[in-house]
Formats: sequence, structure tokens, C-alpha cells
Amino acid sequence: MAKKLLHLKEYFYTVIYKPAKEGGYEVTVPVLPGLVTYGRTLEEARKMAKDAIRCYTEGLLKEK
Repeated sequence: MAKKLLHLKEYFYTVIYKPAKEGGYEVTVPVLPGLVTYGRTLEEARKMAKDAIRCYTEGLLKEK
């Protein structure tokens, strides 16, 4: 059985953290249209941004 090797590159994205009216932070990534997430704290917002970027880019790779 042949195995495929996946070579991943490291990319850096500009992430915008905007204080939300109800508290917490709304997160967008301008280069990834439609990507919006939220965190109650800045730390949570950063984690959510990393996860959202990963999911978004994995989806792009699957769709080619």
C-alpha cells in the first residue's frame, strides 16, 4: 500500500480583532473571505482564529 506524504508550508495571516459591543472580540481574516469567529477573551479569540484558519484552509485543499 503506497503512502502519500503531505508537505505543508507555513503561512502567516493578518488577523483583525475587533471589540464586540456585547463583550469579547470578533475576529476576521481579510484574505480569507467569509471567515469570522469570536472569542470571549483575547486569548480565546486567538485560539478560535487559529482553528478557523486551519479549518478554512483544509476546506480549500479538499475542494482544490
